[in-house]
Amino acid sequence: MTKARFHMLVVIAFLVVFFNTSFNIEDRSFTTYQGPKKNLHIYLLIGQSNMAGRADYTSEDSDAIPRSYLLDQQNEWVPAKNPLNIYSSIRGELSKQKLGPGYTFVKTMLEKDCTISIGLVVNAKGGSNITEWDRGDSFYEEAVRRTRVAMKTGTLKGILWHQGESDISRRDYLYGLISLVSHLRKDLRTPDLPFIAGQIYEREEQSQETKQLNAQIAELPLHLPHTSFATSQGLTTLDDWHFDSASTKILGIRYANALIKLNNEPDI
Repeated sequence: MTKARFHMLVVIAFLVVFFNTSFNIEDRSFTTYQGPKKNLHIYLLIGQSNMAGRADYTSEDSDAIPRSYLLDQQNEWVPAKNPLNIYSSIRGELSKQKLGPGYTFVKTMLEKDCTISIGLVVNAKGGSNITEWDRGDSFYEEAVRRTRVAMKTGTLKGILWHQGESDISRRDYLYGLISLVSHLRKDLRTPDLPFIAGQIYEREEQSQETKQLNAQIAELPLHLPHTSFATSQGLTTLDDWHFDSASTKILGIRYANALIKLNNEPDI
């Protein structure tokens, strides 16, 4: 082998290593958040099946949402796209995770402020009742654990809650909700953290029970500051309990507008 040929092979080997390493780093920059902590607004999304998402979505709703990230199972930020509950550490079957209100919530919030990104910690579980979210139980503890991880690289801005279909007969649901909010604020060290609760669908055959539960949810702001609710008025479902695609999207926008109002800002 000539000296010139040897030098050429060394140069080629160096370039292969250099470009592979460079492209790996560059690719990573496109798949994870690397901006300032203050500009990554974190939201925790918890509850049961409607928060996990049960509505179908189209190919248009399948793309990653720009400037939006999901905390994955390796505690890394990855591009947010449906189904948003895919990385929940307590979720049921993957096939059941579909479109939830977090999708249009994020899009609405990003439309409002072009200077921020949003990081979602989505940890919902279909069929869960409010007592399973008591402090010390696994659902609650996992939500807190994952949120604390997310807060290392972002700023916690609020919690979205949708649950109650499993508790329509509970007359003390409001007290459980107050306890949940109080414990989350204390354990996440954010005493004024905004909390938005979503109302459930009011079934005709169970109108009194569903109405009384929704009335309790609507009372939350009367008992705790910096809380609000997203109404289910006029929404429709694909079965007995689960909002259809159009209503799921409307609900997500209502969550966003409830949060905007809570922060004393005008609707977009």
